[in-house]
Amino acid sequence: MTNLKQAVAFKYQSQTSLLWLWPIRIFVVRVYLVFPRLSCDWDKKSKNLACLMGIPDAASNMSSDDSDSFDDLSDLDEDYVVPAKTTKRKKQAPANSVPKPPKRQRRKAALRATPNSPSSPISSPPDAAQQEQSPQGTPMQTSPQPGTRVVNRGHRAISAKDIFEAVSSGKSALVTVVDEWLDAYKRSHETGMLVLINFIVQSCGCKGVITREMLDSMPNADIIATLTKQFDLNSVTYPLSKPGPSLKRFKAGLCEFARVLVRSCRGSLIYDGYLFPFVLSLLTGLTDSQVRAFRHTSTLLAMKLITGLVEVAVMVSFQLHTIQRRYNLEKGKEVHEQDSERLEELQATISQLQENKEELSSMINTTFRGIFVHRYRDQLMEIRAACMEELGVWLRTHPEYFLTDGYIKYLGWMLNDKQSLVRLQCVRSLQALYQEEEFIGRLELFTSRFKERMVSMVMDKDQEVAVEMVKLLVLIHQGTEEGLGEKECGHIYSLVYASNRSLASAAGLFLYKKLKSVIDSENQRDMNVDFFQILISFYIQCEFHEHGTYLVDSLWDVASSELKDWEGMTTLLQQETGLMDEEEGALIELMMCVIRQAVEATPPIGRALAKKGLNMKEKKIQEQDKRRVTTHFIPLLPQMLTKYSADAGKVKLLLQVPLYFDLEMYSSVQGMEKHLDQLLSQICGIVVKHTDAAVLAACGRLFSTLCSDHYTFSSRSCLAFSQLVDSLTECFSTYLSDLLQGTTDDDVYSAAMALKRIAALNSAKDLTAWRLFDSFMDLLKSRLESRELDEKLILSALSCSAFHLMWAKVNAHNSALSEEKVRHLKKDVLSFCHICQTCLCLDKAEIRDEAFKLLCDLLLLYSTNSVRSEPALQSLYILPSDAMRAELAAFLLDYVFSCSDNVVVEDEQEEEIALLQKNRLHLAGYCKLVIYGVLDLTAATDIFKHYHKYFRDFGDIIKETIIKTKAISPVLSAKTLCLCLQQLFSEILMEDVSRQDISKIRDLAKRLTLTFGTDLQRARTPLVALHKDGIGFAFRAQQEGEEQFPNVAFLEILSEFSLKLPQQERTQLTAFLKSQCPPAALFWQPVRVYQLSLEGRAPARPILEMEERREAVTSQTTPVTKRRKISAQGSVSSTVKKSWLDSSSIRSGLSTPAFTSTAQKQLSTLLVDPREDVILESDVGSGLSETKSEDEFSTRSQMRKVRPTKRHHSSFRQQGSTLTPQELNNHLTLLSLIEDDAAEQEIDEYESESSYRLPSTRHSTSVIDELFD
Repeated sequence: MTNLKQAVAFKYQSQTSLLWLWPIRIFVVRVYLVFPRLSCDWDKKSKNLACLMGIPDAASNMSSDDSDSFDDLSDLDEDYVVPAKTTKRKKQAPANSVPKPPKRQRRKAALRATPNSPSSPISSPPDAAQQEQSPQGTPMQTSPQPGTRVVNRGHRAISAKDIFEAVSSGKSALVTVVDEWLDAYKRSHETGMLVLINFIVQSCGCKGVITREMLDSMPNADIIATLTKQFDLNSVTYPLSKPGPSLKRFKAGLCEFARVLVRSCRGSLIYDGYLFPFVLSLLTGLTDSQVRAFRHTSTLLAMKLITGLVEVAVMVSFQLHTIQRRYNLEKGKEVHEQDSERLEELQATISQLQENKEELSSMINTTFRGIFVHRYRDQLMEIRAACMEELGVWLRTHPEYFLTDGYIKYLGWMLNDKQSLVRLQCVRSLQALYQEEEFIGRLELFTSRFKERMVSMVMDKDQEVAVEMVKLLVLIHQGTEEGLGEKECGHIYSLVYASNRSLASAAGLFLYKKLKSVIDSENQRDMNVDFFQILISFYIQCEFHEHGTYLVDSLWDVASSELKDWEGMTTLLQQETGLMDEEEGALIELMMCVIRQAVEATPPIGRALAKKGLNMKEKKIQEQDKRRVTTHFIPLLPQMLTKYSADAGKVKLLLQVPLYFDLEMYSSVQGMEKHLDQLLSQICGIVVKHTDAAVLAACGRLFSTLCSDHYTFSSRSCLAFSQLVDSLTECFSTYLSDLLQGTTDDDVYSAAMALKRIAALNSAKDLTAWRLFDSFMDLLKSRLESRELDEKLILSALSCSAFHLMWAKVNAHNSALSEEKVRHLKKDVLSFCHICQTCLCLDKAEIRDEAFKLLCDLLLLYSTNSVRSEPALQSLYILPSDAMRAELAAFLLDYVFSCSDNVVVEDEQEEEIALLQKNRLHLAGYCKLVIYGVLDLTAATDIFKHYHKYFRDFGDIIKETIIKTKAISPVLSAKTLCLCLQQLFSEILMEDVSRQDISKIRDLAKRLTLTFGTDLQRARTPLVALHKDGIGFAFRAQQEGEEQFPNVAFLEILSEFSLKLPQQERTQLTAFLKSQCPPAALFWQPVRVYQLSLEGRAPARPILEMEERREAVTSQTTPVTKRRKISAQGSVSSTVKKSWLDSSSIRSGLSTPAFTSTAQKQLSTLLVDPREDVILESDVGSGLSETKSEDEFSTRSQMRKVRPTKRHHSSFRQQGSTLTPQELNNHLTLLSLIEDDAAEQEIDEYESESSYRLPSTRHSTSVIDELFD
């Protein structure tokens, strides 16, 4: 009875002394109720709760198995505490059990395991049955997720193949797989370790297996060497290099396996001194291997294991902090209130946690120095990227340990990596760091050191890297105190005009935040007004004008609500003293761009959306914006046109606004018709008032839209248009008679302006009903005969006449014409073509250019292909005469291919670009005539001659022309290319033949060879025809007054096409060459060069020089090439044309070609000095120079110190003679697995120059598309 009272009193005193723990107890109870996912049963929960509440009896009565569940509390987010270390009851050992040996010391166990020394022998681990259970216990087994396949093997032990299949499939519950392996490991450490090691080896793609004897007797270096020889030579891939979804699935499974393994072992097995030190030691040896599969897989697995250890270290640090706080709280009490037993328990727990923390830090630090420090600069970019990715995770997870300059410097260094994948991973890791406000202070030194590099990376050649870097700079500018300077911000501002939309949007985000930071107003209306004023100032001050649509598109994702404030824009424009004239023009341009973006919901020309099409929500927003624009601008547009009617630039932009209206609202909404009448009146007044071509063209497009039959109000628009044309026609007719007789300059100017207005309207609407063509022709003939060439008058008359003939052709297709009208129309076309041909010889550049453009258009419009489907119009086609063809070709040679070299306008880049664009239009017009059969293929030789010389300016157009001619007739196209080279060679023979001249033709031949593509079977027939024509030209019959075979040197040029020939055709051409070539000529240098090219060999330069010297000595058997004169009748071009192209006029039914630009990729070569030391490929990577510290890496693997062997041909022969066949086979097998520097894929040099081009709104997306449209 006394003992019972004493027990009750002791229990009451204990509970009274722990009253301060009741809030924690209640909180923990609530946590257990909220988190039912904890897998321990309620008895265990009650014991844990009792222990956490500080009840000594419950804590002391817990078994060692129950104490394991404490580790699972680390999953909770609450500020929990770890119970004090309790004394465990010693279980009675079974009678047949073996006595347990004393447990080894765990302190510094990771360092004693020597993970950096793979050559050291592997110590035998203690048996799992004899090892004492750690106080930390084992972790809780997480139940598998629903829907996953639980591996259930009964009593069969798990194997390496089972783990590999589970990881590769991605469908197994890896928690169950790891738990089964842990059970096997606890039964026998060596058996479990063998399974894990063989799984790692199998994950590397190696077919070898490590046995128990190898593990006991061989060091790591010998084991790895043995595995290297057992690789499968028939397969060059390994699981981490297989393309397709299997790679992603296996990589994810391997990373998840490493995470689950560390998580399952965090209680005790991490600190057993054997498992993780041995695994990390083996992985360190594998990462030093020269075999890529070993190096790649082991590095990834090691990085993931370190990540898991870092997470455990963070958990241990948190536990240590919590227990230390409780210890300090208990220590701070009065002496008589202190619980000595509790203090001892807390002190023991603190000591244990500190020991665990030191062991984890030792393993992490040793692995970091042994693996990461060497592999972050590996030659394989995937390894470098994995290192950078995991380093970013470590920096975020454990900033107290890793977020120092000693670790973060690696991210800064690898920003200079040559591979974009590594740079991208570095940038993303830095983004995660700068998103945390508490990290900003620690990153100040890093920011100041690498800011210049980061700013320069916004122009990275890889677009994704540039986009992510701009996002990083946004975080730096917002988070740091210094931010970015104005000069640094200027590099980002210009990117809003980049053609890549992702990069432009990122720069738009930076600009938007910068603009918003300047605005101080709190009212939303005032904020939008201030936003527009700042945006206008930015747009005016930037150097890229006429690109407002790109600026708006860049800001659209972040500032669409501000940009769509139509009321705010029009309010600023209607204010009398609000904006200056330049600011008003900029605002109108931006407003027009915003309207187009809102209504069309498409990016500007040159930018493409990541997704195709709009979803239902986006379409609804688009319709709403279109209605808002229409409702707001219909009443205001006439007023704005009245205000800015005198300004051509503003009027041109305002006239584009109705094109984005919902025009049905003019008739469907009451009261809108008066606004339509006001708009039509304003348009007519603008046509009469202005003479600017852009303004008149905008009026014509608007009239064409308003007069469409789709709208019920079209009759009003047509009436206003007819009245306008009548007035202009009357004005022109008034001056016509005086112009035909010769009048003053005032009459000429007035008539020219009337014709200019008529031409602008005629370009959009059909004016054939006014029958003005005869008047135009009379005026042109009169002026050409009298040589009174007023440019404005002639240009307007030419345009009006051409538009009349074009509309007449359209009307002929839409309505049936009588034969008489067809003959009359053809006569008009011939008459106009004759006038254009006459204008090609004038010295007026503008008239000459306009005549060439109109002539090409009309010849194409009235070609045989255009009337092939119309039986009634079979006679309505025009074929150019020989004189006209000659004039067209002469125009190209005189004014297109010559101007590109001679005309250089200093300080006038826009004029130079305009001149180049005009020449490209002329060349494209001529090429269309060839492609669509108006001109024969032989006419293309004048273009193909300049393919190499003018490749920068016209290479894309000429290349696409060659491709289209191959689609028409591959053989004739190849013969045309050969004819082009023959003509150039014949021109050289007229002068002194030199090697330099022939080399230019050979360069052209090399470029023409690339047009045959890579499909050799498809190109075999055209190439054979080309070679036969070339051989026939080289050995053509001797003409009177010529030496023997003057064209034999042409074979050197022809040899450039031999590379594309299949072997069978090479044999055929060799026989054909011998049949055409005299026996004595077979030893001449050009013939030998051509023969060697057919054999697939090229003679070395010393051989050629020696042959030249020998030919100089034996000149009596070899004729010397002399100058010769070729008459016009005997020219090569005319001869060949009559031979095989005279009778063929190629016709094509091709659709309008979609031309694309070409890009030439320059291949860089890697030059290695053989006198330099051989560097192992595993140590070559990013090209960074870092000073190695020997004392820092003194424990590194000895495999890195393999002496490099210099390879020479003579020594190889000597060694090869002493090797047996079996030894030679083994040696070659090893060499095939060890990667050589020369066999590695060459790392592209990083270019800091920008690869982005500012788009132009003046032309279409592809200028070629516009040229050939």
